[in-house]
Amino acid sequence: MITLQPKIGRPAAFFALLLILCSSVHGQTVIDRIVAIVGKEIITQSDLNLTIQSMAMQNKLDPESPELRSRILDGLINEKLILAQAIEDSVVVTNDEVTDRLDRQIKMLAQQAGSEQRLEELYNMPISRMKRDFRELIRNQLMVEKIRQTRQAAITVTRRDVEEFFDAHKDSLPTIPKEYELSHIFIKPKPDSSVVQAVYKKALAVLDSIRSGGDFAGFAKRYSSDPGSARGGGDLGWFRRGVFEKEFEEAAFALKDSEISRPVKTSYGYHIIQLIERRGESVHTRHILFSIQQSSADDDSTVAELNRLRDSVLAGANFAVLAGKFSDDPDSKDVGGDLGKIGVDQIEPSFMEILKTMKQGEISAPVKVPLGTSYGYHIVWVRSITPEHKMNLDQDYHRLERLALQFKTDQDFQRWVEEMRKNIYWEKKI
Repeated sequence: MITLQPKIGRPAAFFALLLILCSSVHGQTVIDRIVAIVGKEIITQSDLNLTIQSMAMQNKLDPESPELRSRILDGLINEKLILAQAIEDSVVVTNDEVTDRLDRQIKMLAQQAGSEQRLEELYNMPISRMKRDFRELIRNQLMVEKIRQTRQAAITVTRRDVEEFFDAHKDSLPTIPKEYELSHIFIKPKPDSSVVQAVYKKALAVLDSIRSGGDFAGFAKRYSSDPGSARGGGDLGWFRRGVFEKEFEEAAFALKDSEISRPVKTSYGYHIIQLIERRGESVHTRHILFSIQQSSADDDSTVAELNRLRDSVLAGANFAVLAGKFSDDPDSKDVGGDLGKIGVDQIEPSFMEILKTMKQGEISAPVKVPLGTSYGYHIVWVRSITPEHKMNLDQDYHRLERLALQFKTDQDFQRWVEEMRKNIYWEKKI
């Protein structure tokens, strides 16, 4: 029987980080005691309690369960054993890797909080202290990941492994829900050029006011269409390349400290960007966004364009070629609009109502799709429909291959941990 249990590793370390931060917010005072020793490392009662809270919250488990407490403590011991092995094997984690992971996790927290300022208020500490205090924890986390990834990269499964896994577990394998294999062509409505020009002129006027001595933060609060940053005067915090759109990043990274850009156009509208500070490959910026509003005429034009493309496909044109040429979806256009196989449990209920009436091979009429704070329209091609079925080798080989690989990886991990438990000193204190 295959069972899914919470794994202690990178996710646990991350959620423990959040909970440690939370504990500092509420002023909790914990009289700590050591609950386990692993090599030169210790696990404290607060480490254990925080990780239990995290896992219980994430997996809707009873935090008072003795079984959960025991399993999580064993998991924390295993993590410390791997860290000890990584140190012994001289696993190298660079300062840039630590900084990058720390920046991304702090950015994620700031997004969840609403802004960096709100994050600091929630956790009662400046972001500079968060980065300083948790730098070593992130370094250890990365070392554990690296040594595990190196070991796991060497594990493979053969066809025979997959078949043996299936024979051993077929009675407990899940039922696969009905699936649709889909492709789409997605187009965002393009506003009229006169509207675009008007927004550009407004951005230029605000820019001139700022350069004449106006307060950037004040203008951001007053004019910016980005609610997440406007409240904080347009502050976007620190980030590296790969977070925002290419045009925005190229402009931001080309600025000098305190320099303000001319209006920069992205899919969101026009931005005025100011570089506050740069440290190596990270920049701290703020911006004012002037969004470009769309009209019903823009929508009508987009729907007409998609209907034209649909008619072309029905007349014999290649859907994938048209998707590559006309689709505005960067994640699928380079693969001909392919969305892959999607189970009915993963499809939005409103869209499922449309698919229910469609047959294999059909192409939908244009459908409106939300996209963050914006939207677009797409036509969807139902390439195939697979009925609900019990997992089997013929239809689900690649799924079974992934499960067999995970099973083999887990077995190898358990053997590896048992070896480390024999070779590295560890002791429970409870």
